[in-house]
Amino acid sequence: MNILSKRWRWALAASLGALLSFSSHALTAEQAYAMAAADDAEQRAQAINQAVLAPDAQSDGARLAGYLAALSNDEVRVSQGKAYVVSGDVVTDAATGQAAKLPADAEEVVNNNYMRSVIDTAQAALALSSSDVAARRSAAEKLAAEPDAERLALIDKALASETDEQVKALLSRAKAASLLNSDDRLQRLQAVEQLAHSQTPETQLLLNQRLADEADPAVQKAIKAALADIAENLAWGERLGAAFSGISLGSVLLLAALGLAITYGLMGVINMAHGELIMIGAYATYLVQVAFQRWVPETAFGWYLVVAIPVAFMTSALVGAVLERGVIRFLYGRPLETLLATFGISLVLQQTVRSLFGAQNVGVENPAWMSGGIALLPNLTLPYNRIAITVFAFAVLGAVAFMIAKTRLGLFVRGVTQNRAMASCVGVNTARTDTYAFALGSGIAGLAGCALSQIGNVGPDLGQNYIVDSFLVVVLGGVGQLAGTVYAALGLGVLSKLLEGWTGAVLAKIAVLLFIVVFIQKRPQGIFALKGRSAET
Repeated sequence: MNILSKRWRWALAASLGALLSFSSHALTAEQAYAMAAADDAEQRAQAINQAVLAPDAQSDGARLAGYLAALSNDEVRVSQGKAYVVSGDVVTDAATGQAAKLPADAEEVVNNNYMRSVIDTAQAALALSSSDVAARRSAAEKLAAEPDAERLALIDKALASETDEQVKALLSRAKAASLLNSDDRLQRLQAVEQLAHSQTPETQLLLNQRLADEADPAVQKAIKAALADIAENLAWGERLGAAFSGISLGSVLLLAALGLAITYGLMGVINMAHGELIMIGAYATYLVQVAFQRWVPETAFGWYLVVAIPVAFMTSALVGAVLERGVIRFLYGRPLETLLATFGISLVLQQTVRSLFGAQNVGVENPAWMSGGIALLPNLTLPYNRIAITVFAFAVLGAVAFMIAKTRLGLFVRGVTQNRAMASCVGVNTARTDTYAFALGSGIAGLAGCALSQIGNVGPDLGQNYIVDSFLVVVLGGVGQLAGTVYAALGLGVLSKLLEGWTGAVLAKIAVLLFIVVFIQKRPQGIFALKGRSAET
């Protein structure tokens, strides 16, 4: 096919811009055929232009938009002066939209890159005249992402009638980006000045590309100054993003380690099945989701996570209680035997889950209110699910701290931990307290599984990804110290993410492990040491 001359392409863009003054568009059989099967690219582009510009009181442009989408998706066939849309096994007449029979000699329409660009321009033009703000924003984003001088007339026309500020900003950026390749030096300088205010990674890439081709010293200087300003702004986004990612990872580690801080830190039980208790909480969340999908109206689906929180806690707590009554209570004071026994139990629990749910991961959906995020900077978006998990982690921490410090059960747990014999002498049922404490730690592990189901895969091996990190957090923070667990979890999370930006994920993991080894060598008691009789024993 022949390529349109520059003059013709500018004229095409200008005429496309005029379509914004029309409220509807028509599509005839002759136009549909010409848009798909004209002799060359110039005639096809002209036919597309004419179809987009043609006003018709009986049509709202939906059929034309559908036909352009079919052209873009290579779903159009032509034969004997007619165009047909073939979508799967369904064949329709392109002009009327009615069902039709595809002739045996129908030929497939092939689009090169230029024709796809023409079709995209026409689709954007239709969308910019839409009454739907979201559709106009999407079209403006496409024009801003793919700047083209041929679309200036279209952009100017849209700017003149646009009322949405976000769409206007996107169109202004698209106009400046299109002028960046202008032959006029003043226009290029003006475009650089305007793009300097749009401090996004896309703008940075665009200016870098222009800098490589720019010969004028004044324009080069302006581009370099704009790039320096954009780089500084984006650097702040990266720093804040790393900090938020670290806090987010730290909150996940806190949730995973909080239950272990009770079972290991307060009770001295090395529970290698802690990861599987996290996994059980995640699967409990999955089952609640399935129940909501089957038996609850779709409008209430977003509430499944609220119901899943107590279900996950109670399920893991019940498993933990059975585990303590059936195995752990016979092994107090024998850490090696406890480690081996709970390791075997972890394997049994993993295999049980594989038998019930299969070895493949199961899908747990985010509720609608946890989808999306808050865009603070052009390169910094805080996901709602990560924000929710961070808040949830500290809410659980507050509840645990209150329970340990202010409730009767917390008093018994602290008493048994400090001096079991004396607690028993004053009437505390130490065996029941052990069960309650272990069930509490297991239930918190279930809450961690509920939270983790919202940010990762749920499978039989879920807990294995967190068991080692959980022990490291508890040991680093100081055995039996909730405050130390918080400091250690957040510190390791932020440190890991900062190192990942410099060294990569693998080396960052190794560096963090080496840091913990050196720290424990220098301070075996962890960040916070036990005080009083518990420290002496």
